[in-house]
Amino acid sequence: MGKSTSGNRDWTQMYAIYGMEQWQTLIFLLCQAILFSVLSVLYLLYFDLVCNFFERIFSGGAAAGTARFAAGITGSVTALSALCLFFAAANFFYSSVPLHFDMAQRIVSAVHDWSSVKLALDLGCCGRGILLNAVATQLKKEGSSGRVVGLDRSKRTTLSTLRAAKMEGVGEYVTCREGDARRLPFPDNYFDVVVSGVFVHTVGREYGPRTAEAAAERMRAVAELVRVMKPGAVGVVWDLLHVPEYVLRLQELKMEDVRVSERVTAFMVSSHIVSFRKPSQHVHGPAEVRLDWRLC
Repeated sequence: MGKSTSGNRDWTQMYAIYGMEQWQTLIFLLCQAILFSVLSVLYLLYFDLVCNFFERIFSGGAAAGTARFAAGITGSVTALSALCLFFAAANFFYSSVPLHFDMAQRIVSAVHDWSSVKLALDLGCCGRGILLNAVATQLKKEGSSGRVVGLDRSKRTTLSTLRAAKMEGVGEYVTCREGDARRLPFPDNYFDVVVSGVFVHTVGREYGPRTAEAAAERMRAVAELVRVMKPGAVGVVWDLLHVPEYVLRLQELKMEDVRVSERVTAFMVSSHIVSFRKPSQHVHGPAEVRLDWRLC
């Protein structure tokens, strides 16, 4: 699986087409960063007053020195917090579209033969369909008569996805459906390719992110993903935090050629791409997992 690049896309246009998911989080991070920056400046301007304040808190012969040390530490922590918050906001902004687009190209490149793909599924198709449109663009390049189906939980999201597909010029290759990833509305052995980008970790979040119930729901989604794949079909999933769980589940389901990319920081957490192939016939024994460092 080779590494893809995002090319010379106009990011202003990209944000205009796809927008940004969870912009409230970005605004919250920026407001916090600005607040801590202002506090840091005030510490510098009124450092002596801050020291006097700490002197009134401390007592004893070493009060003045202890007060200046405490004021200096507090100011440093405040300034460092501002830098960390600005970095978090920048990473969130970058992850929402540029990184998402780049990872979509890598996911597409993980499928070696698109010419024979008639039906593909994008599980989640969140973010107005960046990955969905990347798959559709690949089908268009191949001159394929195939289609890619985007499945999402929200009708409002699917309408936005269809608008973005038309803006990208691939509307005729895209179909959207509402549905639950834990009970996919498709028959067994239906898709030639199944992809997903930063979605599976959200399955079961109503139970809390670290509960056994949430983990069970995620595993159910992975099993459903495998169920709808044709024998010999390829699956590629990019997700946050829980990829080791998916790998274990894929091993239990006897998937072949399981590959895991090196870590990529997205939305301030660890992410990986895992790709696999559904066996053409039933196999016995554990599947092998390979780390494919070339992917990232």
